[in-house]
Amino acid sequence: MAHRSIGQEQFGFGGRAGSASTLDKLGNLICWEPVSVLLDLLYSASKGEPAWPPLAMFKALLLSIWYDLSDVKLAEAIEDRASFRRFCGFSGTEATPERTAFVRFRKELVAHRLDRLLFTMVTAQLTSKAVTAKTGTPVDAIIITSASEDDGDARWVKHKGKRAVHGFKAHVGADADTALVEEVSVTSANVNDGKAGPEALPDNPGEVFADSAYRGSHFRDALRAKGGIARIVATGMWGRDEQETLRKLQEWNQPIHRVRGRIEKIFGRWKRCYGLRRMRWRGLAKAAVQVHLTAIAYNLKRTMNILAVQA
Repeated sequence: MAHRSIGQEQFGFGGRAGSASTLDKLGNLICWEPVSVLLDLLYSASKGEPAWPPLAMFKALLLSIWYDLSDVKLAEAIEDRASFRRFCGFSGTEATPERTAFVRFRKELVAHRLDRLLFTMVTAQLTSKAVTAKTGTPVDAIIITSASEDDGDARWVKHKGKRAVHGFKAHVGADADTALVEEVSVTSANVNDGKAGPEALPDNPGEVFADSAYRGSHFRDALRAKGGIARIVATGMWGRDEQETLRKLQEWNQPIHRVRGRIEKIFGRWKRCYGLRRMRWRGLAKAAVQVHLTAIAYNLKRTMNILAVQA
């Protein structure tokens, strides 16, 4: 299927050039050509009406994450806002995608399982810009409420002192210094953190900081295989003197908690700013798309801020 040609004008709005925005900086942050080549796998049919360029649609989904927009609001915003048009590559006067175009594009991402590849490709570019020396990796998981309790892929989970949640779990590994997300794995909410934890470990993770849920041999063996060093919260420690033992326990756990707190800030931003309080769509595959898009959107803005500070 052919793609539509967009961006035929020089982005003139009302006879004057649009002022620079944060989106212009984000648009120049990475090379989008490899992303475009990967997305060319979509809409491969030779017949049918020309499709919207996949890269423009992908960038539009990033906008929906940054500004927490539904498909309807996203379509309206791209139609109305000059900065949104520039970021996606649309000129000032041409037509823009309608709501259903985003629905079809997400279905294509799920069908071709490109969300994880897109995350890996974009993150590789960003880490090469921001990460200078790998020192450590905090690992943790976040529970996200399902779009509906009728979602057959989601599961119930309950932690002590908290209400039961029906949903999914995102297992995340981040760089300890830059707080860039390096690995993501999405499962049903009832999957144990230690069991799914190896999927959240990047290559050469360095020191890995995790809570007591990751104490099992399954996670430790995977960690050693990748050359990592375990820094896992201890729930108890043997000793003859109680006060001395408690002091040693605190000395061991305190620096781990301090580093792990950085990944909690990532989760807080995902929920507070990027709408990841609950899933937007049903099914594990679509949940993975939402989490990977959120991680990409977060990493882009995080890298932009890091580079701004360095400059």
